[in-house]
Amino acid sequence: MHIVERGVIARGRRKALRSAAAAVACVGLMASSIVAVSQATAGATVKQVKVLLLLKDFINPYWIFMAKAAEADAAKLGILLQVEAGSSDSDTSSQITAIDEAIAAGDQGIIIAPNGPAVDNALAQAKKLGIYILAVDTVPTPASIVQLTFATNNTEAGLLVGKYAAARLDGKAAVIAVLDDVTSEVVSVDVDRDHGFLEGMGIPVGKPDINGFEPKSGHYTGGKGGTYQIACQLPSFGSNTGGQTAMETCLSKNPAINLVYTINEPSAQGAYKALADAGKGKGVIVVTIDGGCTNLPYVSSGEISATAGQFPGKMSDLAIQAINNLVRTGVRPKPTPGLNFYNTGTEVYTNTPMPGVPSINTTQAQKTCWG
Repeated sequence: MHIVERGVIARGRRKALRSAAAAVACVGLMASSIVAVSQATAGATVKQVKVLLLLKDFINPYWIFMAKAAEADAAKLGILLQVEAGSSDSDTSSQITAIDEAIAAGDQGIIIAPNGPAVDNALAQAKKLGIYILAVDTVPTPASIVQLTFATNNTEAGLLVGKYAAARLDGKAAVIAVLDDVTSEVVSVDVDRDHGFLEGMGIPVGKPDINGFEPKSGHYTGGKGGTYQIACQLPSFGSNTGGQTAMETCLSKNPAINLVYTINEPSAQGAYKALADAGKGKGVIVVTIDGGCTNLPYVSSGEISATAGQFPGKMSDLAIQAINNLVRTGVRPKPTPGLNFYNTGTEVYTNTPMPGVPSINTTQAQKTCWG
């Protein structure tokens, strides 16, 4: 098993399998045989389970951690696991190619962290051919395109850091930079975290299924309440460099920014660098989501005020077990009651706790980070 470096799709095994598939005279007969094999596996003895784990990218340490955890879990169960990813968390083309190759390879299962709805048709085709599909981290749109998603409640994660930020402001006027993930795709995790943050702050979200339609100024009701202005809202593409570039642009628009929300920790780290370079490394509240072990020093130093930790290790463990059960027995995993996904939990990490926001400090988080 091999972990791919920095989002470059691993194609060695796939190329060989594609070459073999090309030798099949009739594509229709090949597709029919895939259906027959996949459907026959449920409830039957399966010698080898083959699964594709398809992640967003290998730039964010979060995905590298998940890949390593999944490989360890797959090894315990004897699963042949292929790990692939896009070049960025907006790269749907590479994900579509990887799905097509999994179909040609005869894989029985796909576990995906989707980069956007553009992958839906490829997933639907795989599903039609009898391949079991689960998602991790990001609930697809629609959620029913997969058997189940194992993920953080991203709205809750955003809500927690929004409540934290409102409490930390202590009634002061908020001049906010919102650094989302992307603008070219509507991705559920991006919308859920953004809207959760706004709800935690006590700011109306505007349109329910898309970012950027909240009132740009008004009164926030979280914490002690106060006035707010959204000075800047830009995509960070979930990366360190993207966060830094976006924050530099935001500061050029309004140097009085005193609160920054980012989609994830790499973008928060980049945003902080831009703040520090501008001489604003102190006095700006930075909140984000991920809970990475390698990010804890940023929280300890106060560079990142608070982060909502999630548990990619738990996601991969549950997904690997579930895909193994699906292939071998046909037993479908169940969502958390009241949700359309299985909630793997979240917890705020900060060394400056706020009343009304449950949290643990970084020493405690060292024992649980990324789970």
